Amino acid sequence: MMAAGICTAGAMLLLGATGLMNLIYKLIPRCVVRGIQLSQGLSFALNAVEYVRKEQDFSKPNYGNGEKRGWLGLDGLILSIFCACFIVIVSGCGEAGEDAGEEAGEVIIMEVENGDERERAVRKAIASLPSAFLVFSLGVVFAFIRKPKMVYEIRFGPSRMEVVKISKQAWKTGFVKGTIPQLPLSVLNSVIAVCKLSNDLFPAGKRLSATSVSVTVGAMNLVGCWFGAMPCCHGAGGLAGQYKFGGRSGTCVVILGVVKLGLGLALGSTLVVVLREFPVGVLGVLLLFAGIELAMASRDVNSKEDAFAMLVCSAVSLVGSSAALGFLCGIVVHLLLKPDKVVMMVIKLVCGLKRRCC
Repeated sequence: MMAAGICTAGAMLLLGATGLMNLIYKLIPRCVVRGIQLSQGLSFALNAVEYVRKEQDFSKPNYGNGEKRGWLGLDGLILSIFCACFIVIVSGCGEAGEDAGEEAGEVIIMEVENGDERERAVRKAIASLPSAFLVFSLGVVFAFIRKPKMVYEIRFGPSRMEVVKISKQAWKTGFVKGTIPQLPLSVLNSVIAVCKLSNDLFPAGKRLSATSVSVTVGAMNLVGCWFGAMPCCHGAGGLAGQYKFGGRSGTCVVILGVVKLGLGLALGSTLVVVLREFPVGVLGVLLLFAGIELAMASRDVNSKEDAFAMLVCSAVSLVGSSAALGFLCGIVVHLLLKPDKVVMMVIKLVCGLKRRCC
């Protein structure tokens, strides 16, 4: 896994440093990117529903084939339904910011006209609640209630960090089974989709550069994977989830990073003891809304041709479990529907490569 992360990071860093990632970003049509976002969002949502419906044991390979989850208990269906309803009440059906603010504003105007100041204050207070944080905190409390003795298993202080020793066979296996299938998804979901989604969510903000995103993905994995850190990226699902639950600036991400660093230094690997008892149904609810928010990015596809290409890309990605295959089919359908764009794409590609070489 570490070898796959390092090889993928090297490829991402190379694509970003040479400017090829920015060229790819300009060539890929928006409808195909929307297809990838739709498929990834629906994939997250489908997995989330399974987390809620069935018992999960993540230590086993086939953890999704557990028994049906009971209604009662500290990880029952009633708890999951309650958390889902709470998030819907607080965040609404759209983004938990502009849309919610507009709705709240309309409600406020109506209430002012009716003279109901108290109800206006209640509505405004509900819209400002950090729903995801409260739901996560509830899950942590229930984790300690489920297993009170885990308090004695917690050890304070950071875990020991060592440089991972990677054998020749691990390099080979990691590259063939990890890097090759992962690289297309990293390019599409971790760079292209992130830049597109960021520009959609923050149209008045600074435009993200595909080059900078690709370089940072490569740099952080080239450092972290040597010390056993899980390969990570700027996933579009994470961006959609943070936006859904109120994240509107870089400050919230900085705070999140500081909290994670603090927990890692304070608890080390014993933090897994708490996470192991975290209600999986609650985790499924959070993942469900993050996936739906990512899938909703595709709602701006208006023309029938673009919608057709997007749905083909999404369907192939979901059924074939391959974002690369779905992307290829989406590109082919898009070019067949709009052959005039084939010439323009070839011209852009030739000009871009010529500019790089010169």
